[in-house]
Amino acid sequence: MKLHFLGANRQVTGSCYCLESNGKRLLVDCGLYQERPFKDRNWSPLPIDPKSINAVAITHVHIDHIGLLPRRVNGGLFAPVYMTRPSADMAQIMLRDSARIQEEDAKYKRRRHKKEGREGPHPVEALYTDEDVSQTLPLIQPVDYGQPILIADEFSVTYHDAGHILGSSMLEVRTSDGKCIVFSGDIGQHDKPIVRDPTMLEHADFVVMESTYGDRNHPPHGDHEHMLAESITETIARGGNVVIPTFAVERAQELIYYLGRLASANRIPSVPIFLDSPMAANITEVFVKHRNCFDEEAIGMFHDGKKVLDIPNLNLSRTREQSRAINIDDRPSIIMATSGMCTAGRIKYHLRYNLPREESTILFVGYQANGSLGRIIKNGTNPVRIHGRQIEVKAEIKSLSGFSGHTDQQGLISWVSHFTPVPKRIFLSHGDEDAAQALKELIELNLETSVVVPEYQQVVEL
Repeated sequence: MKLHFLGANRQVTGSCYCLESNGKRLLVDCGLYQERPFKDRNWSPLPIDPKSINAVAITHVHIDHIGLLPRRVNGGLFAPVYMTRPSADMAQIMLRDSARIQEEDAKYKRRRHKKEGREGPHPVEALYTDEDVSQTLPLIQPVDYGQPILIADEFSVTYHDAGHILGSSMLEVRTSDGKCIVFSGDIGQHDKPIVRDPTMLEHADFVVMESTYGDRNHPPHGDHEHMLAESITETIARGGNVVIPTFAVERAQELIYYLGRLASANRIPSVPIFLDSPMAANITEVFVKHRNCFDEEAIGMFHDGKKVLDIPNLNLSRTREQSRAINIDDRPSIIMATSGMCTAGRIKYHLRYNLPREESTILFVGYQANGSLGRIIKNGTNPVRIHGRQIEVKAEIKSLSGFSGHTDQQGLISWVSHFTPVPKRIFLSHGDEDAAQALKELIELNLETSVVVPEYQQVVEL
């Protein structure tokens, strides 16, 4: 049995693995690279023959886990794509939005390159189109948590709740010869609103696990809510906007939840709140549809008639005209916009407008991968390049790590320590090299096992 590491190795985005056993192949995730130094990999063909893949198993629908599916289908991949029911409903929204962004970005770059009289490293065309997405969607097969599915008479795959976003999963894969491999997916924090806690699995021969926060811990629960209220109050008092880059899935809904709590307790000023993302608005509707996957507290709130994902002063900006109107409005506001790492989407326009304003605050509430525009801003670079322009940074830049959808170092150690007996080998991916190496050292200190931080395109025998 072989395991191919095809993405998110010593970096965070581009998750992709291929498990090969008795001539059958299972692809786990098919993610887009979002860090600038690695974006060229999005254009490279899959290192293995896509026609040899028997099935694809998706852990969740963040773009760094599903964003290359249409590209791979265009390149010859034709196999069932398994994911949970909430994920299946969200995948259509996510992939169509991604295709739209790819096409709009290509159009914008063509105009800019023509104006500047230069050419880029690749033909200025969309990575994939809406037509590619239309070819991909019929391949999706919804599955339920806890129900094993048999693939090619070789792999039995069971989905378990990962507690990262709605519909997120860790995969328990058993082969025909009895070996068990667990793919952690992205592991969420315990006691987060809306989503259930991550599943604590107990048996695996081999584990492939994320290491996003492998070198640090989050602040205590409750601190981030206080800091959110404080940041909003201070910024509004000086007449600025609070701009929050957010992921359309989970983070936007979690922010709405917390803003509603703060508003009802009069802990933040009454100001317009904008969710500037048609995709996030559509995803929120999917959340309500699949509220049976919420945690007990959120389900109870729904049963009591409380609107978990609706708050006063919330404006959903679906059209371009509504989006442009936000920056014409001179009232201090709270602006949530995608994408969460500032790599694409409407957030770039709000950054262009607010970064030069010293009264505004850019508030990061999610992980910013190395090389992403969000990380560049967070690291203090000044000026920053957005849409081909150099934008001066005068706004206050702040980060709240407690909102992360990923568990921290302590949570990762707790999760992997539940396996009995200890797995024969543990592979760390989905983390910058420093984070992965720090987690490797800590696991080896606590557990008697081999821990590997694979390199890109490394193949290991299991």
